[in-house]
This record gives sequence, C-alpha cells and structure tokens, in this order.
Amino acid sequence: MPHHAPLIATIVAGLVVAFIFGAIAHRIKVSPIAGYLLAGVAVGPFTPGFVANSGLANELAEIGVILLMFGVGLHFSLRDLLSVRRIAVPGAVVQIAAATAMGIGLATVAGWGLQAGIVFGLALSVASTVVLLRALQGHDIVQTERGRIAVGWLIVEDLAMVVALVLLPVLGEVMGGEGGGSLLQPLLSTFLKVAGFVALMLLVGRRVIPWTLQWVVGTGSQELFRLAVLAIALGVAFGAALAFDVSFALGAFFAGMILGETSLSRRATEETLPLRDAFAVLFFVSVGMLFNPSVLVEQPLVLLAAVAIILVGKSLAAYGIVRVFGYSNHTGLTVAVSLAQIGEFSFILAGLGTDLGLMPAAARDVILAAAMLSIFLNPFLFAWVAKRYEVAEAGREAVAPVDLPKGHVILIGYGRVGKMIAEDLQQHGKAFALIEDQNDMAEQARKAGITVVAGNAIDVRTLVAAQIGQASKLLIAIPAGFEGGAILQHARQLAPGVPVVVRAHSADEVAHLEGLGADEVVMGERETANRMIELARGMPAGSDQPAMSPA
Repeated sequence: MPHHAPLIATIVAGLVVAFIFGAIAHRIKVSPIAGYLLAGVAVGPFTPGFVANSGLANELAEIGVILLMFGVGLHFSLRDLLSVRRIAVPGAVVQIAAATAMGIGLATVAGWGLQAGIVFGLALSVASTVVLLRALQGHDIVQTERGRIAVGWLIVEDLAMVVALVLLPVLGEVMGGEGGGSLLQPLLSTFLKVAGFVALMLLVGRRVIPWTLQWVVGTGSQELFRLAVLAIALGVAFGAALAFDVSFALGAFFAGMILGETSLSRRATEETLPLRDAFAVLFFVSVGMLFNPSVLVEQPLVLLAAVAIILVGKSLAAYGIVRVFGYSNHTGLTVAVSLAQIGEFSFILAGLGTDLGLMPAAARDVILAAAMLSIFLNPFLFAWVAKRYEVAEAGREAVAPVDLPKGHVILIGYGRVGKMIAEDLQQHGKAFALIEDQNDMAEQARKAGITVVAGNAIDVRTLVAAQIGQASKLLIAIPAGFEGGAILQHARQLAPGVPVVVRAHSADEVAHLEGLGADEVVMGERETANRMIELARGMPAGSDQPAMSPA
C-alpha cells in the first residue's frame, strides 16, 4: 500500500479539519464558511504542521464550482435569466467598470503601473460564484426577484471575465510593445465561441439531456440515474471548456438550466446535493490555503484599501445601480452584499496576470488576502441584511395573497407525498393553498385546479402570501426534514397558534422538529411499520384508513 497519496491526504485533511473548524464556528454562532476558511489556513503552506497539496485542492474546488452551478441551473430557467437582463447586464458592466477604475487608482498609488492596475481592478470586480450562491441558498432566496438579479448579475460578470482571460495575453503584447496586436480579433473569437456553445445547448442539449435522463429513469436504477446526472454536469462543463473555451461554471450552469426545465429537476437536485456540499467545502479550504498572513504586516494599507474597494466601493456602485433602476432598498442591499466578495475568477486573473508579467507578485498576494478577508466577512454582512429586512419588508414585497376563506389549509410541496395529500384535500372539498418553488410542479398543480403560491416556503413573504395568519393547519410535505424545520420556525413567528404537521425521514429529524415545536411529525418508516403491525395483528387489508384528516 502506498504511503504517499497526496490526493487522499488532501481530501481527508480538508474535510476533517473543515469539519472541526466548521463545528466550532457553528457552536459560537458564526457562519461555517468562516470555519472552512480557517481550516484552509491551518493546512496551508504558511502555517506549521501538515501542508495539503494546494494544486490538488484547487482542482477539487473546481468540481465544487461545477456541481454548485449545475444545481443553480436546475432552479434557474432561461425565462428567469432573460427576465433580469435589463438590470443584470448594464448593472454588471457598470459595476465592473467602477471597481476596475478604483483598482487602477490603488495600483497607481502603490506604484504598480497601469497594466497591473487593469488586471488588479478586474480581479477586485468579480464576485465568487460559490460564495454568492451559498449565501443565496443559505437564506433560500435564489428564486426571489433579488436572488435572480444577483445570479444574473454574476453570470454577466463571469462572461466578462471569460473575455478578459482571452484578452489579457493580447493586452500584454500591446502594452509591452511586442507586436501591437488588435483586440478586435480575440474579442470576436470569444463572442463566437460563447454564442456557439449557447446555441449548441439550446438546439441540441435541450433534446439530448432530457432524453438521456428519461431513458435512465426507464431502467429503474437509482445508481445509474445518479451517475447520469453527475456525468452530464461534469461532462458538459469540461466539454464546454475544451471545445469552446467557456468556463467550467458557465458550462455547468447551462446544463443545469436545461435539465431544470424537465420534470426530473427535483430528483436531480436531490441526487447531487451531498456531493455539491462536500466539494463546496473543499473550495473554501483551498481559498484558505492561499492566505499568507505576512501580507497583513508587509502591505497593510494597500490590503485595507483593496478590501474597502470590495466591501464598500463596488457594493455602493451595485446598490446605486439597482436603486436607479427602481428596485427596493431591500433588493439593492441584497445584491450589494451578495457581490461584496471576490473568489475563483479573481485567483485565475491574478495568476495569469503575474505569469504574463502584467502584475507584480505583491499585487497577487494582496488579491489573495483580500479575497480571504472578503469571503470571511461576507456571510456576516449578508446575515445583517437578512435579519434587518426579511421580516420587515415581507408585507411590502410579498407576492399577491391568495384568495381563500379563513381556516384554509396550507400544503408545502407537490412531490409524491404532496400530490396524494392535495388529491385527498380536493376530494373532501377542503380549501387549501399549495406552496411550491419548482416551476414545473407549480404548473402541474395549477392544471389540477389547485391554488398555488409560487415560491420557497422558507421565505416569509411566501408564507404571508399563503395567508398563514388565517390558516387552520400547515402541512409541510417536503422530503428535507431540516429545511422543514426552518419553515416551521418562520411559521411560528408569523402565526404562533397554527397547528403544524411536518414530514421527517429519521429519528434525528423527528427529535429536531419536535424540539422546534411541531404538533405532529410523520416519519415514513415509522408509519409504514405501524401499518404493517396492524395488518399483522389481523386487521383486514381493505380497512385502510387515512393517516391524516384533511380538516
């Protein structure tokens, strides 16, 4: 057995140390992301003790970015992307220009020169995909208007950085006087490559991907379905980068977006979630490994100025743009803090700029340190905005409330269990509202004559729209017990007296939900066992009774 296995050592060290630091962070009520970053510092080359392989860690982190963007694509339809183009496109362009200008100014003061300033400014302008999406998903606002604006904004930034990566070598030649090449040709080439990839996905991928998964479903193999989803996510991302020079993240996003338009999107999301979480953790660990504490001593003022540009400068630019377009203060602040950090594209730009001689190593070190600090601080900023505005603006930004009589039932989730409950409620003539965040599921329910509130039930505005204050019962039928707990907590704040029945899959989830105050917790295995025990005791098979009254 080999004693030197850098890949295994990196994965084990990353996950184990991240778990320890993440648990400590959770214990002291700090975002686990902060713990993962500190875990990276602990196993990085600038601290004593074990040193993980940073190259392998970065590649593993890329897988996390791919799977995370694939998951977001599953929830983000092309229609959603086009719906925010009027704000996302000009907003991202103006914000990139503002941040780049501030970066050039700081680089000039530091004595790095104009070409270094351009690369430095671009690196400070682009937000981290993983950090932004983790923040949006952590607060369950990906499907809200402000969530769609932030994600659309991020995609425009990614496209701009793809162009920047192609143009940097040409910039080096032009500014270095080594040929005076034109920027027009590489710019046109990049546009054609991205357009070709998008066209291929819309014309071919939209047919091939759903057909492939439908065929796999027909085999009845859950293992093969899980493998097919991962193969599509990773395969499309790698193929896009190989054939079209498109980023892994962008390729995976389009693959997920196409699959998200099918009825299999929910199942695909569930199958990839554990792996997405594990590799996302490795991403944060890899960022922590890049942090060199000596930068704090050697270039403190420049570093503070860079962090100020990220947290304050470009955030104010984003906030101002959103407000100019007529959106609410809540939306402006959410988009601003979502973008108040930098990440993976910044690292790539910094590395390429240094390799091409456009930027000194000192500037690269400042970018890495600023990224580390901004990622560490961003969850706190996001939590502050969420705490300040989420409940306060629920009524003002809420979806139009449903028109139902007082005493109606609220059902959350239209999966296999939710559909059976909905059918029973309809058969017994009970007024109810369904909350569903999957577009295809919501459309099926509407066709079945069900009153639907489209949105995620963790968002209090959705519960307000479903008239939670006038409901006689809340039925949480989604399969994720701990997510159900978050919904339960919001429901208790909005309507303390409403009876809540929630679904669970394990004894731990049952204990968790009961501890949060659920009136009834239904665990599938327990209910199945109880029914089989009844039948085993001689109860006639035809005497099946409903497990729950619809009233």
